[in-house]
Amino acid sequence: MARTKNIYVCQECGYESPKWMGKCPNCNQWSTFVEELTTSKKTVTNLGNKTVTPVILESIDMDKEERISTGSKELDRVLGGGIVKGSLILVGGDPGIGKSTLLLQMCQNIGEDKFKILYVSGEESIRQIKMRADRLGVKTRNLFLVSETNMDLIEGTIKNSSPDLVIIDSIQTIYKEEITSAPGSVSQVREATSTLMRISKENNISIVIVGHVTKEGALAGPRVLEHMVDAVLYFEGQRHATYRVLRAVKNRFGSTNEIGVFEMQDNGLIEVQNPSELMLAGRPLNVSGSVVTCSMEGTRPMLVEVQALVSFTNFGMPRRTATGIDYNRVVLLMAVLEKKVGMQLISYDSYVNLAGGIKVNEPAIDLGIITAIASSFKDQVVDPHMVVFGEVGLTGEVRGINMAEKRVIEAAKMGFKSCVLPKANIKGIKKIDGIKIYGVENVNQALEIILK
Repeated sequence: MARTKNIYVCQECGYESPKWMGKCPNCNQWSTFVEELTTSKKTVTNLGNKTVTPVILESIDMDKEERISTGSKELDRVLGGGIVKGSLILVGGDPGIGKSTLLLQMCQNIGEDKFKILYVSGEESIRQIKMRADRLGVKTRNLFLVSETNMDLIEGTIKNSSPDLVIIDSIQTIYKEEITSAPGSVSQVREATSTLMRISKENNISIVIVGHVTKEGALAGPRVLEHMVDAVLYFEGQRHATYRVLRAVKNRFGSTNEIGVFEMQDNGLIEVQNPSELMLAGRPLNVSGSVVTCSMEGTRPMLVEVQALVSFTNFGMPRRTATGIDYNRVVLLMAVLEKKVGMQLISYDSYVNLAGGIKVNEPAIDLGIITAIASSFKDQVVDPHMVVFGEVGLTGEVRGINMAEKRVIEAAKMGFKSCVLPKANIKGIKKIDGIKIYGVENVNQALEIILK
């Protein structure tokens, strides 16, 4: 006979405890334990002498990787060339960022290739989905809609309809009747995802799951959710901004460094083929504190503008602010400026911003940050046709970076006339027409060239 008991489950990591605790000993988060009712039933399965026959690796035929093209070059780039058959993909993002819009537009492109798609919504009725589909111009006959939250009914629908692609929007609304906790709890999310993973692998059906995010920007639910799926995509961007960035943080079938850039318009999301042009649009010319640097996102170079504002403060503790850049990295680079260059920034507030709202953590933009701060401090204008990039160490040295030639080619393509980069990368760069290259070994040499 089944017995029921109460346990407390951490909503962040899934840690279980027989009693309530204020702080989770596993993830160290406070006030995350929620009471759940579980049913325990001992079952004994006698498998006898049954075994599983292993398969020789060389005998597996993989002449051509089975992928479904999404019809979007940016989305295919992030996925590694398209959706792999039988894969489980998790897409997360803030509310209203455009996750459902992106997936509906993907359905239109895939449906035109005669692939059968099942769209399961637990948040909207089929009429509401139809309204959004009409606005986005989605008219494919191969898209089937279901408004349901019961996992058992969804599983039966998938088996009966045999689609090529299934979209679950969202996993936090799906529940299994065997589990007494509320939809969106750790137990429900884990079991629903486990069921979807089994369906995907057994029937070779690609499934895309939409997940909510917490106020910290992480995917809601247990961390095991991200370990179970084959790919995790984050849809980033500010709601008041027009562009969106799709980033892969996990991908078993491709690179995790690629990003896709989209622009939100009235008729949906439009691909941005040249992100550098978008990031530099509206850039002010002949003003101090503005420098163009280059960041690599996977195999794609992207020019971005670093802005800095250094102003005198009357308070004893100067303020430091960084937007789109790691705050600790900015403080470190300012210490290098004070110690190695002699700039006394102790009495100045410093504000550093990556224009456009994009976030970059690559060390190659260090020299651009230092140049922007120095330009604002000295009130000297940096040549608007110059690109600056390189990693800066604590001793003030400018260290070599990867893919320097691709960055210079991108700068030349965008019309820039000169480029300041680490001297260690000069040998690996072929002569590129229309752009002059300066190699520097330390910060002092760089500032002498840039701030003449």
